[in-house]
Amino acid sequence: MSAHTSTTAAPEQQSRRARAPWLRSLAGRTTLVTAVVAVLAALVTGSVAFPLIRSAAVAQAREQLSRQADAFSAAPVASQALDLRERHLLGPDNYDLASITPSGTVTGVAGRILGMDEVQPVLSGQKVSRTLTRGGVQYLVEARPLAKGGGIALIRPLADVNATSARLLQPMLLALAAGLLIAVLAGTLLARWLSGPLVRTAAAARRMARGERTVQLSPAGVTEVRAVGEAINTLDHALLASESRQREFLLSISHEIRTPLTALRGYAEALQDGLIPPEDTVRVGQTLAAETDRLDGFVRDLLALARLEADDFSLDIQPVDVPAVLEQAQRAWHPAAAQAGVDLVLDVPAADPAGPLLASTDAQRLRQLIDGLIGNALRVTPAGKPLVLQVRTEGVASSPGPAPGNGQLAGPPGVVAILVRDSGPGLTPEDAAVAFDRGVLARRYDGQRPTGTGLGLSIASRLAQRMNLRLTVEPATPEHPGACFCIRLPRATAA
Repeated sequence: MSAHTSTTAAPEQQSRRARAPWLRSLAGRTTLVTAVVAVLAALVTGSVAFPLIRSAAVAQAREQLSRQADAFSAAPVASQALDLRERHLLGPDNYDLASITPSGTVTGVAGRILGMDEVQPVLSGQKVSRTLTRGGVQYLVEARPLAKGGGIALIRPLADVNATSARLLQPMLLALAAGLLIAVLAGTLLARWLSGPLVRTAAAARRMARGERTVQLSPAGVTEVRAVGEAINTLDHALLASESRQREFLLSISHEIRTPLTALRGYAEALQDGLIPPEDTVRVGQTLAAETDRLDGFVRDLLALARLEADDFSLDIQPVDVPAVLEQAQRAWHPAAAQAGVDLVLDVPAADPAGPLLASTDAQRLRQLIDGLIGNALRVTPAGKPLVLQVRTEGVASSPGPAPGNGQLAGPPGVVAILVRDSGPGLTPEDAAVAFDRGVLARRYDGQRPTGTGLGLSIASRLAQRMNLRLTVEPATPEHPGACFCIRLPRATAA
């Protein structure tokens, strides 16, 4: 029993799974909504039109009956003869004729329908136009007095009128059904027209997700759908460019890492085979240490890039004494500069009577950014030349305003600019345009000037972006032909 139940339930589940995606699709829901709207419109039209048609049929039947009654009252003999002739030729009519004698007696087939409430007004010379209910059946009654006394009455069952109106309703039902079918077909076509471009866009996106590039999508459909298609094309081009840059970067990094690894492996095998004489041990050790430092630099730079892209990158924004940070950097880098024969110069403005030169930033991150620029500048600055650390203000200076009541900083106009200027070969305008791209300058000047891993300036640029700071390459001047990098920070004043 359970096996039979599971066997019969499986096709039902498969059928439901087959129907569900269509119902959840834009085409299915658009078709469904169109069909529901069409059905509701047909129901509302029918519910309003049917009573109106029936009311109009009853009013028309009463008016026709009233005209016939007036004709009978005006010429009873001629009208009765004409009525008998029509009934003989065309068959029985749908109304009955009753005569009312001057004494109030009703003769004819409809005599049982009329009562004294209808007969008495006729005998008094009044017209009667009513709807009577006898034995659960409704009748239309039109009674008229005669000039010689008495009167006549025309009686028609309301069921006959309703049957006539029902015959009129049948064509209307067919028209509503045709309109409903056309609405559903139109909704289906509209759904396909709307969903077609989206289906093609989704297919293109899935192809891109599988790694395919240069997926050319022709935007079509309404404006919003066309905009999605154009965005997919833009994303495709952006992904292609990004992956090309990443591929070049990885190739460059792998080449740079392979070089020191080759040297380390070669010397290690030479030591293992006893090919290094004792007098060369110190030199080989120095070479191994230098290559190890190169590898360590690569790893540190790659880790720095990874940390910069992390979502938990945090900043502690405080008022920072910029000259004090530069003095700390000068003291920290002085031994390395002295060993390289470079004069590390600090150029700060004279003391301001208004207070220290403050900037609103993260002091630790700012020092990290400055250290990266100094390390890059120290590598290209020749011995005997200066490396300048300079701080200056830019913009219109003004006296600090009152501090806010909540203890936050009040920022006066202007910015604080930190410049790191080396005395190296400098950068051309073409170099400045790609200075912060990963590894571009390192590949361009490999073997021509001292280069690092090719990641230092890229790390500095990304760090400045995460700190919401501006890091730019300043144009060279005849007095200062070397490269100059500038960090611009928002100026602040203590509360």
